[in-house]
This record gives sequence, C-alpha cells and structure tokens, in this order.
Amino acid sequence: MMQEYFKRQIQLWGEEKQSTLQKKKIAIIGAGGLGSSLCFALGASGIGEIHIIDFDEVSLHNIHRQIAFTLEDEGKNKAQVNAQIIRKRSQYTQAFFYECDFEQWSLKDIDVDLIIDATDNLPTRAQIDQYAKKKNIPWIYGSVEAFNGQVCFFNTAKFEDFFKVVKRIPAGIAAPIVMHIASLQANLAIRYLTGLNVKKDFVYYIYFNDEGEFISQKFSIKT
Repeated sequence: MMQEYFKRQIQLWGEEKQSTLQKKKIAIIGAGGLGSSLCFALGASGIGEIHIIDFDEVSLHNIHRQIAFTLEDEGKNKAQVNAQIIRKRSQYTQAFFYECDFEQWSLKDIDVDLIIDATDNLPTRAQIDQYAKKKNIPWIYGSVEAFNGQVCFFNTAKFEDFFKVVKRIPAGIAAPIVMHIASLQANLAIRYLTGLNVKKDFVYYIYFNDEGEFISQKFSIKT
C-alpha cells in the first residue's frame, strides 16, 4: 500500500529516498499562512514526524490566506487543526502539535532534522537561528509581505548578519504569495531530507515590480 500511496514520488526519486523520509523529523514553527501551506505540502510526503508549533487560534481574518482553515475552525488552535489534517491525509506521518511559542517549545529539547520557519516576526527568527546553531541543525527561513517574499536555507550563515532584527507591523497580504513562498520552502525541505542537492546560505527574493513584472533575485550570505 505504501508503494501505491507514494507511487509518483517513488517514480521521481526511488524507493530508497522515500524510505529515508520515513526516518526524518521536522519542526514547523508557526501554523498560519506559511505554516498551513507547509503542512499541506509536506504532511503527505512521507516524512516520519512533523512537529507543529503555534500558540495562536484561528481568527476570521486568517481564513482567506491560511489554507488549512474553514469557518468552522474559528477559535481553534492552529497547530492542532493542521495536525488533524495531516493525520487524515496520511497514515505514514506522525503529526504532533504544541500550543506554545517557539521559546517554550525549544525547552522541550525535541530532536529534529530540520526546522522550517513559518513565523511572522524577525525576533522569533533570530531565536530559531540561535537554537539551530546550538543544536547544529539547518533551518529554512521564509517571509511574505504584499507581493514579495524571501526564502533561505540557513546552514552556517547567521541570520542576524544579514537581517536587522526589529519589531515592525507587516503590510497587507493575499493568499497566492504565501502559498508560493511556502512551496519554495517545502521544495528545499524535501530535497534536503531526501539527500538531494540544496544551495545553502543563499537568500532568494521574489517580487512583482511596478510594471507587474515578476522578478527573482538571489544573494549569497557570507559566513
């Protein structure tokens, strides 16, 4: 049954890499816009364990861009809803949820192979980077705002060497850019977890300019 469920993925990278995914554990920090898209993209891929962290509850204004949620989910914990969806879609992934912030979760000292950032603020991302360096594990940064977004696979580079950590109120946002950035993060995660090549410590920046042209840029982070 497992071979049938993952048939198209096995066609892509073979049974050995698919079996490798079953041994992997990841943490997704944040279960809103990026987080719910990541859970949907990775939740049925065959990753052994997915740990989802979010203290927040579903609000009405979340639903238009946070694809996991329906009107019936208003008031429910976001991490719990995403974990339930993963369990319904696949029997090959264990989904765990934590109703807390990243700092509280980090104290639990749960071993994972990769952390994926789905937060919405720079201070928490700085905390993720410090924790990842301490644990010697990589993490994937992702951010979205208006019609632009950024993604980076952090390995040895330090987050605060490239980003100025300040508190700020983000601009408005629509669903498509959120799903696009989450898709890029998910692709990096899958490639890394299956042993495929990943360009590390490069920030990818995508946006639409004033003329409506789609622009993609990349920047190396010196270590």
